[in-house]
Amino acid sequence: MATCGEVLVEMLGNYGIDTVFGIPGVHTVELYRGLAHSGLNHVTPRHEQGAGFMADGYARASGKVAACFVITGPGVTNIATPMGQALADSIPMLVISSVNARRELGMGEGRLHELDHQRNLMAGVARFSHTLLDARDLPVVLARAFAVFQSARPGPVHIEIPVDVIASRADDVDRRAAVLPSAPGPAPDAIRAAAVLMREAQRPLIVVGGGAVDAGDVLLTLSESLDAPVINTVNAKGVLPYGHALAVGGSASHTLVRDELRAADVVLAVGTEFGETDYDFFFAGPVQLDGALIRVDIDAAQLMRNVRADIAIVSDARLAIEALNAELAGAAGGDGRGKERARRLRERLETVRERGYAEFFAAIRRALPDVTIVGDSTQPTYDAWLHYETDAPRRYFHSASGFGTLGYAIPAAIGAQLAVPERPVIALIGDGGAQFTIGELSSAVEAGVPVIFIVWNNTGFEEIKRFMVDREITPIGVDTWTPDFIALAQGFGCAATRVDSPDGLIDALRAATTGSNPTLIEVTEHAFITAD
Repeated sequence: MATCGEVLVEMLGNYGIDTVFGIPGVHTVELYRGLAHSGLNHVTPRHEQGAGFMADGYARASGKVAACFVITGPGVTNIATPMGQALADSIPMLVISSVNARRELGMGEGRLHELDHQRNLMAGVARFSHTLLDARDLPVVLARAFAVFQSARPGPVHIEIPVDVIASRADDVDRRAAVLPSAPGPAPDAIRAAAVLMREAQRPLIVVGGGAVDAGDVLLTLSESLDAPVINTVNAKGVLPYGHALAVGGSASHTLVRDELRAADVVLAVGTEFGETDYDFFFAGPVQLDGALIRVDIDAAQLMRNVRADIAIVSDARLAIEALNAELAGAAGGDGRGKERARRLRERLETVRERGYAEFFAAIRRALPDVTIVGDSTQPTYDAWLHYETDAPRRYFHSASGFGTLGYAIPAAIGAQLAVPERPVIALIGDGGAQFTIGELSSAVEAGVPVIFIVWNNTGFEEIKRFMVDREITPIGVDTWTPDFIALAQGFGCAATRVDSPDGLIDALRAATTGSNPTLIEVTEHAFITAD
């Protein structure tokens, strides 16, 4: 007899899932019955929050979906925060949870892990949440989930399965992966109208967000045919290689970039929601556009939010850009003014960068030129938001935008390293955020992944302290006790060292790549940033 739990594991493999992050519990043991011989890699975090962040980092670094197995009640509430971060940034993730037996649902009898309306709670942090009441419905529900991942605006999907259904007989369930729908393409009339505006533009500008992360090659063709500078959000770093003459990089929250947006006569925005944390991080007010705006997004509702479009195109980013390239075939490629605009913007952005952070990231690049950086909410990531750019996509991401959670970088970097074992991965996190998920160092050691954890230590929640001081609020709760991170890391089984100079950081990074064990490097803020 094959149980629903066994069939589920087999079907995950059929859909291309190769990694599961989960902590076995009384209510989920039947999910594990078929796991040992499935070929799927199982990684055990130390907290369900770690499981969600690992799946998030796995997806961002590779574009592949991972699954999470969590228990009823506390497992679900623990993973809700990572799901919120993934939902805000449109990151795919499949969360499978247990729930109490069908006859116990809604009874309020004080069962183990009982959480009334558990599915409703999860619906707020998922593209959809479903309760599987019969094993025979599993193929349809999984097909819906993977259709979202492949053909719609991605994000977490939650499927909860009552414990009696997990263990129920499922011999007759069709285990084949469904034929999934193609992503939507653009309306021809909208493409033609957009091409007319873009062909006539004298000062065109392209803005790309995370929705365009896999459209870099066709974006390159489009930007060159229009001689249009390209601005990217955090989740689109490297979509157009920063070494290209039309790449501006830079957060659209910066005054210099916002001014360029306003000066453009036509802006093409692809796969970006114009959200506050990308375009108004410094609370300067809504983005102002004096020219025409063409928006492309896979989510029709998103096209109606934040900034009004003159042409709104519902489409997968790659398909829309390919259609625009076809319509604009033979475009002259401009007279070089776009490249000059991009060059001036890059130079001006560099002049406003704080030298200490520039030296910090320069040391990382010098030591590990092919690195993937996974950031948390900490001072260096705010600089990276504006100034750190890459020449390939999926090489930098952080949790400071979108949902803005703390504790993300440590587990997300573990997920990223599992996804791209051929590249070095750095978790960049502050001393405050590190204490949210420090226990996941043990998971890294157990999984045998050589992640490099850089802890930026300014002995407290420095950014929040500055906010309080600026508002004439007496700082409370921000000067926190700082543990001995070196001793902690060594206790978990990591290599650990403390550095106090750029050269020291370079040496430590290079040493960290010589073995298969994770390494923690503590960087004291004053090693790079000096007080005024």
